[in-house]
Amino acid sequence: MTAPPDPPSADPSSPDPSSADPSSADPSSPDLRADAEALLRELAGPAAVLREDQWTAIEALVVGRRRALVVQRTGWGKSAVYFIAAKLLRARGSGPTIIVSPLLALMRNQVEAAARAGVRAATINSGNVTEWDDVRAQVTAGELDVLLVSPERLNNPDFRDQVLPSLAADAGLVVVDEAHCVSDWGHDFRPDYRRIRTLLADLPDGVPVLATTATANDRVVTDVAAQLGVGAGHGDTLVLRGGLDRESLHLSVVTVPGPQRPAWLAQHLDELPGSGIVYTLTVAQAEDLAGLLREQGHAVAAYTGRTDTAEREVLEGDLLANRVKALVATSALGMGFDKPDLGFVVHVGAPSSPISYYQQVGRAGRATDRAEVVLLPAGEDQAIWSYFGSLAFPSESLVRSVLAALAEAGRAVSTAALEPLVDLGRSRLEMVLKVLDVDGAVQRVRGGWVSTGAEWSYDGERYGRLADARRSEQRAVLDYESTDGCRMAFLRAQLDDPELVDGWTCGRCDRCTGVAPSATVDPAALQAARARFDRPGVDLPERKQWPSGMAKLGVPLSGKITAGAEPGRAIGRLTDLGWGQRLRALLDGPDDEADDALLSACVAVLASWRWDQRPTSILGLESQTHPVLLTSVVERLAQVGRLADLGTLQRRPEHPAVHAANSAHRVAGLQGAWLLPDLAAVQGPVLLVTDRADTGWTLAVAAWELRAAGADAVLPFALAATA
Repeated sequence: MTAPPDPPSADPSSPDPSSADPSSADPSSPDLRADAEALLRELAGPAAVLREDQWTAIEALVVGRRRALVVQRTGWGKSAVYFIAAKLLRARGSGPTIIVSPLLALMRNQVEAAARAGVRAATINSGNVTEWDDVRAQVTAGELDVLLVSPERLNNPDFRDQVLPSLAADAGLVVVDEAHCVSDWGHDFRPDYRRIRTLLADLPDGVPVLATTATANDRVVTDVAAQLGVGAGHGDTLVLRGGLDRESLHLSVVTVPGPQRPAWLAQHLDELPGSGIVYTLTVAQAEDLAGLLREQGHAVAAYTGRTDTAEREVLEGDLLANRVKALVATSALGMGFDKPDLGFVVHVGAPSSPISYYQQVGRAGRATDRAEVVLLPAGEDQAIWSYFGSLAFPSESLVRSVLAALAEAGRAVSTAALEPLVDLGRSRLEMVLKVLDVDGAVQRVRGGWVSTGAEWSYDGERYGRLADARRSEQRAVLDYESTDGCRMAFLRAQLDDPELVDGWTCGRCDRCTGVAPSATVDPAALQAARARFDRPGVDLPERKQWPSGMAKLGVPLSGKITAGAEPGRAIGRLTDLGWGQRLRALLDGPDDEADDALLSACVAVLASWRWDQRPTSILGLESQTHPVLLTSVVERLAQVGRLADLGTLQRRPEHPAVHAANSAHRVAGLQGAWLLPDLAAVQGPVLLVTDRADTGWTLAVAAWELRAAGADAVLPFALAATA
């Protein structure tokens, strides 16, 4: 929990402070620190001693009932502050502590840590729905010291209206963990965190508040401190901020060509100390890399946002107990995962922010003398940053369309029912609704969302500022990769470390020591990686159900898609570690005829396709960007496979290309969009070829119309899938 200094020598004639009863002292008693020290030893071991800033924070909360922001490096002992303060306040008659915590893994660790200090803790989150009633009963009965809730739970109608008011009224302490998320300037834009400002403003006088984070630069600190001060008489937030150097971390960057990164890791993984985490930027990368490493004999598993909640707990336990060498993870395994002896963190692909990078590498070396931190960057990382950047807050016109649709409905509308009425995909629509809710323009109620009728203004300046900040952070990551100076000093400077002095160097990183991990890749390891990743062929997800609400767009399609496409295939995903780079270069480059390597990959995918009946004809789906490439693929495959060449499925002149973001609008724009060929003489399945499959709806609607025109079956095939 904390890395304490050597304890002072004890006076054998003095009483043992560990025997102190925390409930026996008055809050202003000089024995309060002894009580806090006793609780710390229960939490962190018999040698643990409170740091001065830990005690300052505890005293401010328990005695001064103040609002405080603690910004300290990972492993410093921030959770010790709030668990000790919670226990001391509870013993003196205060109500339970509310901890707003962002991740399930973090909550599980916090509950286990609380139990070690005799703190009775429970959670309410999306992973324990069946336990909510029991937890609420424990809160009502006064049987809990701490309740951990996710920020999303703060606006669940039942929790917000039935549980939160009484809980806030009786709270002894409110804790905001990972508080950088409260700020627009934090690296993680989570609208739900902005609701905390309302929670704090409504707290009764005398309820102390603690915010903690390990990753906050000057702008974030200023912003969070100001937001903590909302409400009458709370403008004097105590800020306790320490240095961010981690003496156990040995930072290095290894630059190898993108396709060779998996081979490098397979070759060197066993050389890394203990067990650790290998981070990737996408789910597909994590799953592909874990598969390769397992094939090479490494005990690893993938851990992503797609991993089931129960399985996540098992995997976390495996890593904690060193039953695996590594978890190959996305950021789903992030904030708050606590394994003190984690020996290494490797990134196969750089995060888009030095702040998030520091957050993730901080998982390592909390209780070890040395931990290895290795970054394996590649040029394609920037394409992934660009994709995630495209999911930022949408334009004012799209947001206004959401408000208009809710106002016109005049009743509660679910997200699914609202989606066909606005041109936003599900995830971006949910983000917009949450922002509008925080801003007071809409409200979440039972059954969905309603308009409040309140005036709302689009803060374009704010969203532009956020976009500029993200671009600046991305440039900083590239600078970190190429710097010839101390890497830890670079990261500390990015976070405005108050203890960093000019000229300081860590003396441990590859730049300081001149010693870096070898960038060479063993030919055998490279051949094994290529053998796996050069195998083309991934499944294309099948569209089996029409989007809901199509009738609202004047399209009579609903329910199950009958007589649609068969399961499809693609050479690879644009995010793949193997084919991804080649496919991105192909589709981002000039429109030329397909080369032999691409055609060989197409033939390999087709040869391994387990279709019920072999296609007898081939048809290209008109490409807006690479018509020459597509036509050459169709012609060559027709020759090789002895397929009837049906040419290209052309779009009707009156139907422009569809760029709609959500499924319903996309299908509405695609219906009747093509000049269908004469299929009267065509017997057997048609192979329908496209250059790029993104949402899958273009292929689904085209296949459905081809079936309606007489095709026996349609087999979708894409050069590249975007997901």
